[in-house]
Amino acid sequence: MIDTHCHLTDPRLLAQLETVLSRAAAAGVSGIVTIGTQPADWDAVIKLVSDRSNIRCAFGVHPNHCHEVDPAEIPRLREIQKHPSVVALGEMGLDYHHKFAPRDQQAKFLEAQLAIAAEINRPVVIHCREAVDDCLAILKNFPVVAVFHCFTGTRDEADRILAAGHYLGFTGVVTFKNGQPLRDIAAAAPADRILVETDAPYLSPEPMRKQKTNEPSLVVHTADVVAKSRGLSRAQLDVLTTKNASRFYRCEF
Repeated sequence: MIDTHCHLTDPRLLAQLETVLSRAAAAGVSGIVTIGTQPADWDAVIKLVSDRSNIRCAFGVHPNHCHEVDPAEIPRLREIQKHPSVVALGEMGLDYHHKFAPRDQQAKFLEAQLAIAAEINRPVVIHCREAVDDCLAILKNFPVVAVFHCFTGTRDEADRILAAGHYLGFTGVVTFKNGQPLRDIAAAAPADRILVETDAPYLSPEPMRKQKTNEPSLVVHTADVVAKSRGLSRAQLDVLTTKNASRFYRCEF
């Protein structure tokens, strides 16, 4: 099983990192992608992954940090991509829910990062909240493949994302009592375009939702629900999503 998106440098996980990684291994999680969301985080991520072959990483400027980041930092992403553990740019995108950064500023940061991804032929990790139309419109201008991580949108939005050639990442939200619409989307999506993730330390899945700090070991619960929705066993979904993760991130896990 691959946890295709988490944040191991978050203090809640970093403070107990070895224990977290041990629990992940015991749960059958053989690979992890940890995400850097702003320049202050990038060096910490590189340090974390440098001596761990089963942990890969991606870097970007999260839309909710755009107002805090100097645009002059963006070119650094091109250099960081040379590190052997880096497999994507992101997360990047648009967030119209929280409104921390103005929409035009978010769009400029997204376009600048997508330009680098297109230049060096990298996949991208997209954070998109209440902004699918604008996100897809911007992505259309760049020859990149993206995963819409932590997808929580509608069936129509999922269909348009998939029609554009992108992937959907499912988190613990798919396990929630009100998650049936997401389960239906997970059931109907093309088998080669779905990924499972935790977004740890956020969004602990059922039946572990009372555990406030999510972690990679809990991705198996999300996988169980996605598997059930598709009429598969956990083992079958594991094979499927591991292949998808390797294809998307262009590496072997």
